[in-house]
Amino acid sequence: MTFTCDGVDEIFATSTDFTVGLEEEFAIVDPATLDLVPRYEDLHAAAQDDEVLQVAVAGELISSEIEIRSGRGETLADAVASQRDARVRLFALARAHDLTLASTGTHPWADYREQPNIDTEHYRRVVEGLQYPARRNNTFSLHVHVGVQGADRAIRVCDRLRSVLPELLALSASSPFLDARNSGLHSARSQSFTKSFPRCGIPDAYGSWAEYRRYIELLVATNSIVEYTQVWWSVRPHFAFGTVEVRICDAQSTAAEGDALAALIVACVAQAARDEDEGVALPDHSRRLLEENFWRAIRFGQDERMIDLDSLREVPTKAAIERLLTWTAPVRSELGLGEPELPDVNGAQRQRRALQEGASMQEVFAQTVQETQQTYGQEATAP
Repeated sequence: MTFTCDGVDEIFATSTDFTVGLEEEFAIVDPATLDLVPRYEDLHAAAQDDEVLQVAVAGELISSEIEIRSGRGETLADAVASQRDARVRLFALARAHDLTLASTGTHPWADYREQPNIDTEHYRRVVEGLQYPARRNNTFSLHVHVGVQGADRAIRVCDRLRSVLPELLALSASSPFLDARNSGLHSARSQSFTKSFPRCGIPDAYGSWAEYRRYIELLVATNSIVEYTQVWWSVRPHFAFGTVEVRICDAQSTAAEGDALAALIVACVAQAARDEDEGVALPDHSRRLLEENFWRAIRFGQDERMIDLDSLREVPTKAAIERLLTWTAPVRSELGLGEPELPDVNGAQRQRRALQEGASMQEVFAQTVQETQQTYGQEATAP
């Protein structure tokens, strides 16, 4: 069946502003060795006996990965409450099956050649179409969906968010290790996935739903894609949900960091929508410069500097992040989101610091897994 864009504008027309959905990807690991283990099917089957998990749990590309989806929350607090409930249930289920869940952007030492892919039509299509990039992609991330009413408006919100994607990655980077090596990067996940998949990373600015639709329909007509989810941009409109989906972030090793990033992303989407409504000029930033900042976030996280896209001068990355907080302050106040409790250092910085202080890579990963168990797996089920 050939995909069509018919009806998508109606889905966005009936969408509700600033509803929230969360998606968190976890690695399934052996609790003793912390190696990846392909046990998704076991957990998925067991989840069918739990009324929450049977709808909250989903598979991803590899069989040693599992995703929790909050479903649609009318507010961020609703989505976080649902996600917390599902987290506690899934972590308990994993323990009952002698498994542990980990949450960093990459697994530090797993050999991608040993990881079987999940057996679904969608992921068979991905692997058959992309080959090496898909097989190589053993990565884990945090995605945030935010409802935006109006297809044109949603596309222009995506356009506005392009310039803040590097800051969000710098905050969330948690994957310094890959293939049993210190990659020297803060987000090896981004280099492995975003820089390898087609139609991925920072998108073009499209300006309107009509233009974005033409792009998707061209890809379908030229046999480039057969479904719209084969466009993997780091921010994209989600046709089924009527949301803007932000996909730039690495998975977070603590629940508090994941929740804080989600709050900031909701604020960014909402502020971009408010700017659109109020006629604030759309930033006209060169994609070349956006890519430069994206690279700096991949390489250095929060540690170094980015290009200020207005002054065209270098500024500390933390100053760019402060500017992001200032920009979103009005809508955070309006929506009652408050100041997100962002850590001073990202997950990659903590891991690299522990390695520099003499811990082995295995010991560093064990510590992050422990953090994940103590926060995602044992948190209260109310916000």
